[in-house]
Amino acid sequence: MPARYDSILDTGHWQKIRSNLKLSAHTRVAQWGIELVRPAFLTKVWSPQPQLRRTAYLDGLRGFAALLVYWGHHHLWARDQWSADTVFENAFGYDQQYYAACLPGIRTFFSGGHFAVTVFFVISGYVLSTKPLALIYAGEYVKLGDNVGSALFRRWLRLHLPVIATTFLYMTSWHAFNIWTASSEHQSSYRAELWNWYTEFKNFSFVFRSGGEPWFSYDFHVWSIPIEFRGSIVIYTALLAFSRSTRNARLWCEVGLIFYFMYIVDGWFCSMFVAGMLLCDLDLLAANNDLPVFFSRFERRKKTIFNSLFIISIYLGGVPSHSSDIKVLKESPGWYLLSFLTPQAAFDYKWFYLFWASAFLVASIPRIPWLKTFFEARFNQHLGRISFAFYLVHGPVLWILGDRLYSVTGWSRESHAIGIPKWISILPLSKRGPLGLDMAFLAPQLILLPVTLWLAEVATKLIDEPSVKFAQWAYRMTLAPPPK
Repeated sequence: MPARYDSILDTGHWQKIRSNLKLSAHTRVAQWGIELVRPAFLTKVWSPQPQLRRTAYLDGLRGFAALLVYWGHHHLWARDQWSADTVFENAFGYDQQYYAACLPGIRTFFSGGHFAVTVFFVISGYVLSTKPLALIYAGEYVKLGDNVGSALFRRWLRLHLPVIATTFLYMTSWHAFNIWTASSEHQSSYRAELWNWYTEFKNFSFVFRSGGEPWFSYDFHVWSIPIEFRGSIVIYTALLAFSRSTRNARLWCEVGLIFYFMYIVDGWFCSMFVAGMLLCDLDLLAANNDLPVFFSRFERRKKTIFNSLFIISIYLGGVPSHSSDIKVLKESPGWYLLSFLTPQAAFDYKWFYLFWASAFLVASIPRIPWLKTFFEARFNQHLGRISFAFYLVHGPVLWILGDRLYSVTGWSRESHAIGIPKWISILPLSKRGPLGLDMAFLAPQLILLPVTLWLAEVATKLIDEPSVKFAQWAYRMTLAPPPK
């Protein structure tokens, strides 16, 4: 009997007709290739958005933060000849420079890269703690050990495999296509380049390294990846250490760790990870109606408190970051009194203020409905999905394509006269207008932003997601068979 397919009038929805034809290998490869390079907006724009998870706003926040990193790096790189960092990364009015792009709040969109990275760290502390804390609440200590052991095994691979792949391809492109870039020095041969890349990476990715350059010259922007791994170890260790503690003891220990890392020693990134863990703990306790009685005192003022924390977060997130000299902070308009809050342990004052900014931001978003809705919007959710790849590829795109397009529109550097002289001022555009919004900068974005987003999506499918699956497979391969 032939298969029966009901119409949409019968079922209320279209039924997918499954073909019995077996596709050839060539057809399957072609379909995979098309799916790989096809942008999401061509396939998902009309599809209903899937049901969001409780923490979907964190995905959107991570994606939006990655966009801020992209935007800030492009502003600074394009205007390097003009020393734009002395303006964008200093306070409004410092050294008699008054630009709207440096005003509190507005400056986040032009120099919010460091703020965005600290938000990454707080989000990571939150996300890494979610499942283990749920197991602690349930008293599932055997499963807790399995979960943390699996996560720790996979973490280095999950963070570093995409870095290996993207920097290897970037480095290889120099020699394969004879591409000039100003971002780092090229070796005389591919063999020498490969060896230099290897020696740099093995030292860069060693979690217990105590010296050397903090940068990986093949992508300076990935300096935060080893810090992500160290912060992850702090979280996994703390979760196991506090797993048998009472609720109040665990919360006090988390607060104690934050204080230790921020005020006693210069462990600013550890305090951000633990802050994420604390926020996650409090959110899960609130969901279970098990918060300490102390918090009930603030219930009536919750809206005012979290709106105030959001405003404070935006202000502190604009801390001047051009110099680590506390004298510069004291001389910055609007920061003199705040400068006295800097703890003695802080070597670079900006991380202290960014700690509070990122923690307040992550804490306030789910309690401010319009803000939570914004980060749960489809575009931000898409950015969240591709955020890691976006973070990894935006540098190579900037240094290969962006450098040339900015040179074309008039934003040239001294090195362009040697490396890409034929590109300089082919189509010079106006640099007039508010700082950061001139046509010579914005016009290249019509190409650069879509290309970067598209490559990030391709890298997510081709590198990031397979890296996650590979780490899971590698862990499964090491497991002993269950006892009989």
